[in-house]
Amino acid sequence: MLESDFLDTIEVQETRKYLEKKKVSLFFKRMFDLIFSILLLLFLLPIFVLLAIGIKLEDGGSVFYRQDRVTKNGRLFKIFKFRTMVVNADKIGTLVTVQKDNRITKIGSRIRKYRLDELPQLLNIVIGDMSFVGTRPEVVKYVKAYTNEMKTTLLLPAGVTSLSSIEFKDEDTIIEKYTKLGEDVDDIYIHRILPQKMISNIAYIHHFNFLSDIKIMLLTIIKVVK
Repeated sequence: MLESDFLDTIEVQETRKYLEKKKVSLFFKRMFDLIFSILLLLFLLPIFVLLAIGIKLEDGGSVFYRQDRVTKNGRLFKIFKFRTMVVNADKIGTLVTVQKDNRITKIGSRIRKYRLDELPQLLNIVIGDMSFVGTRPEVVKYVKAYTNEMKTTLLLPAGVTSLSSIEFKDEDTIIEKYTKLGEDVDDIYIHRILPQKMISNIAYIHHFNFLSDIKIMLLTIIKVVK
């Protein structure tokens, strides 16, 4: 759990005042998220069913992977993802996935290749835990490592995609590079990857708008297709 005063910083207070002036933009952002996520859920329902059957047939485990993540105002929520690893994978390894991770199932590797494991997060968007575009939700362990400036990203709902998600879509290769040098996986993520990812996440908080969200969503689709 996060401490009650976790977001009680000058940086967060100043950013909160800025976002109060963007209430109209935030309203339309939420309306777009809600309407478009419902339409996509209906359209993608056959794919959901096929993936669920494939996951269940491989090892009989749960279809969805649920994990505590942090979203707007430091609130915890359960993220929805198609399970791509063995059952209880987070108890037998690190919280981040490394390259050639032997916890990944056969069908899971195919699902991850095309980012299909993220599709169930449409449910999180409908609920209001997430948005299409925003800072990717982290686990509590990594959020506690945030600097005061990084904490400002918690003033908006977590996102399914972002510019940093596109830029670091192959972060497992970076992790592998440093693990070969003997560095701890969690330390690599917290000290080498997270600060770089947060540069564009922090910038997004101060410059987001409807057109930029559409652009980021299109870039994400293009990257996945490529």
